[in-house]
Amino acid sequence: MLLPTLLTDLLFAGKEREAEIVLEEKNPAMAELLTGYGEAILKKAKLGGRISANGDREEALRGADCVVYAGDPQAASRFFMDRAALESGNEQDPEDPGLTDQARVNGGIEGLLHTLRAGQAVLELCDAMEEACPETLVINLGQPIARTTEIFLRRGFRCYGIGRTPLKGANGLDTLTRRLQAKESDLDWEIAGLPGFSFLMKLVDRESGKDWLPRLKKAARENELGQLTKRWLDWWDAIAVGDVTDHAEFLPAQPDYIPEEKPEFGETVEKRKERILYMNTVRDQGADATEGAMAQLLLLSRVPPVRPMRVALALLRGEDAILPAVAHRNGGDMPQLPPEAMVETSLRVQTGEMVPQGYRVTPALAEVMAEIDEANRLAARAAMGDREALRECVEMDPALSGLDRLYCMDVVNHLIDMHLDMLPLFAEE
Repeated sequence: MLLPTLLTDLLFAGKEREAEIVLEEKNPAMAELLTGYGEAILKKAKLGGRISANGDREEALRGADCVVYAGDPQAASRFFMDRAALESGNEQDPEDPGLTDQARVNGGIEGLLHTLRAGQAVLELCDAMEEACPETLVINLGQPIARTTEIFLRRGFRCYGIGRTPLKGANGLDTLTRRLQAKESDLDWEIAGLPGFSFLMKLVDRESGKDWLPRLKKAARENELGQLTKRWLDWWDAIAVGDVTDHAEFLPAQPDYIPEEKPEFGETVEKRKERILYMNTVRDQGADATEGAMAQLLLLSRVPPVRPMRVALALLRGEDAILPAVAHRNGGDMPQLPPEAMVETSLRVQTGEMVPQGYRVTPALAEVMAEIDEANRLAARAAMGDREALRECVEMDPALSGLDRLYCMDVVNHLIDMHLDMLPLFAEE
């Protein structure tokens, strides 16, 4: 799904010569398709380089300068298993709706279970990288971003995360600027917060200096941006940016927020078939041929808006850059949060190193962010096998406010038992 943008950013935007790209792919037919597609794009770029696929993870990783990780093992099937268990409620009380509100992708009880399962996959990758490429840079796209990025960092790797971007979507930067009848390219903007919980800090016309934030806040107070955005503006004097239902996942139950029953995890079957068709066309016709060029354009129009290779090149080359919506260790970028917090900001780098910007929010919002960040980092420690961190996460997670924490702990333990085949660190006890 990400290969078209990775190659485009590496070769056409980044002009990287003699790049060596290795894909981990165990399916021989898919490996042949991906390498054939990649060879067609390399040929068009005329910069040399080669692409290959390998089913042996350590061989694929050997000597890598950068690893782009986008795994999320069995995310959909395991989510629906947990949702069914959470909504079962109290068998003695048919009116009890259970904990359906906690069937969230990245927050609450199911967000914790998602972290444990995703974390195990990250730990296995870290084991392989320690042998094959211990100095590699990791660009992490694996959900839940705050928590999986924390695991990579705790294992000693230099890692930056890119999640569901706040730049696109119902309350994304693109939608907000269209509402203002302004061009995004004409504006200076800054975003800061936590992964999946970011806010618009600045929106200024580059030429005139006009500040657009007051107009957006006026629209929000008049309920033109949705009830959740209005409520959070009233609470925190800040405009939530991105998919605001992502923000709600990390908070106590909201009266007008119901988690999605069937959230999307990666590609749908239909989208995957379409992608394979277009990649086959590029491979067979070539990227310069009319049909191949059209297929490539269609591929690029359907990919997610995240651009991991742009982040990787800026960091590896030691460039000066502003990288939008990147998850990283705080280190003073948001001074109201602990230095070890996992934040998501418009990351500024000089010669490839972060330059803290000192983004500030209202004290009330900073307090909420600190609680969510603590829950994220505790969940990451739990995924590494720390049972005490698991207990602490359940005890303090703001998404569980108003619930019986002891009962929630029992539910979490029950769900862990359901997934012991994927959680060997807990099966050993």
